[in-house]
Amino acid sequence: MTKNELPHHHGETDESSNIREQLSDINNFQIIADTFKQLGDTTRLRIFWLLCHYEECVINISAMLDMSSPAVSHHLRPLRSSGLIVCRRDGKEVYYRAADTPQSLLLHNMIEQVMDIACPK
Repeated sequence: MTKNELPHHHGETDESSNIREQLSDINNFQIIADTFKQLGDTTRLRIFWLLCHYEECVINISAMLDMSSPAVSHHLRPLRSSGLIVCRRDGKEVYYRAADTPQSLLLHNMIEQVMDIACPK
């Protein structure tokens, strides 16, 4: 049996061939899994949702979440490395916000739909 053949034939179309081709690109699925893994933690999810609404420094994030600054920084690192949040420096202070990407916007919308909440105005 060649790689393109299925053991059972159920009237596959060109679309099913394209789907099988997409399934073989494991890297794309790994990127998605890694992104969802970042939001699989309640604290990171809360931080991401907060940063979707406005830019904030670590000290204020810590106060809002009643956590230590090092603990917040620990959660910010993977969110930043995944591209979900970005930061800017102003003197000694570093400010974080959600990235302006379609992925961040989609995840923000998904969070609010699942939680059935609306963005603060």
